[in-house]
Amino acid sequence: MEEWLPAIWIGLLGVAVTLYVLMDGFDLGLGILFPLARDRVERDQMMSSVAPFWDGNETWLVLGGGGLWVAFPKAYAIIMPALYIPVIVMLLALILRGVSFEFRVVSENRAWDFTFFFGSLVATFAQGLILGGLIQGVVVRDGAFAGGPFDWFNAFTLCCALGLIAGYGLLGVTWIMLKTEGPVRDRMRALAVPLLAAVMVFVALVSLWTPLTVSRIAERWFAWPNIGMLWPLPILTAGLAFLVLRAIWADGRFLPFFGTMGIFLFCFLGLAVSTWPFIVPPPGDGPGGVTVMEAASSPETQLFLLVGALALIPVNLAYTAFNYWTFRGRVRPGDTYH
Repeated sequence: MEEWLPAIWIGLLGVAVTLYVLMDGFDLGLGILFPLARDRVERDQMMSSVAPFWDGNETWLVLGGGGLWVAFPKAYAIIMPALYIPVIVMLLALILRGVSFEFRVVSENRAWDFTFFFGSLVATFAQGLILGGLIQGVVVRDGAFAGGPFDWFNAFTLCCALGLIAGYGLLGVTWIMLKTEGPVRDRMRALAVPLLAAVMVFVALVSLWTPLTVSRIAERWFAWPNIGMLWPLPILTAGLAFLVLRAIWADGRFLPFFGTMGIFLFCFLGLAVSTWPFIVPPPGDGPGGVTVMEAASSPETQLFLLVGALALIPVNLAYTAFNYWTFRGRVRPGDTYH
């Protein structure tokens, strides 16, 4: 049992982070699209479509961060100093957009509309930098972070940040297609195809960048027999993107949104394949890195916390499902949640 605990916990963390990205991604994307609404009525309609969900979506971020701290403390102790600046910027931006979300309901001041957009954009950009910083690897010596304070800022991490902005924007557009009616839906739908194209360009760019610069990733994907087992993944991603494109052209409601979620899932699966068994990948082909087993806390700690997690996660999932089912209808112009 003890040898399976780290695998169980990394699986739980993977699920938590994936659920956060998918579920908070569309309301961050909606915030990024906020300036494109023509008037306050359209902005209120967009806001009402996510009002019942946005704060609950962020609970998965708490589980991901807290789970990393208690289940893999060595990885937490390395990742935090390596990415301290973008993590703090992300948290401050999430606080700003949360405050803006509530204050704009009781205020006519347009400044809260801007801060909601700004907080959403900065939080997404910071998350992209964090993602890029982890993919490129972290300098580790003697079990501790040994890099510089700005190792996370370079061309590759900027590419990841811009790609995530496009991805969240696509999630936001397809969410609006799913949950709203009227002119705002029609106008946002016109952005779906350009955003889908941008997402696929960034996915291709990152997918080529990593194996060309890191030989262990190139060997993982291109060496036989791995190439036969893994290459269906990018083919499925491209095929799903084509189905999403056709659904957008056909003015579909469900497939654009859930298909975009599927593209995100395939991309995360590809990242997991590229980095396993590392939880903290080494930079390039250099030495270092920390594996899942090396970073794990004691079996007693992981087992104790697993009991609590397995008791609470189903409750959270049940509440989330009930919430989404209760507010499953479309939001029309003039509808408000508060």
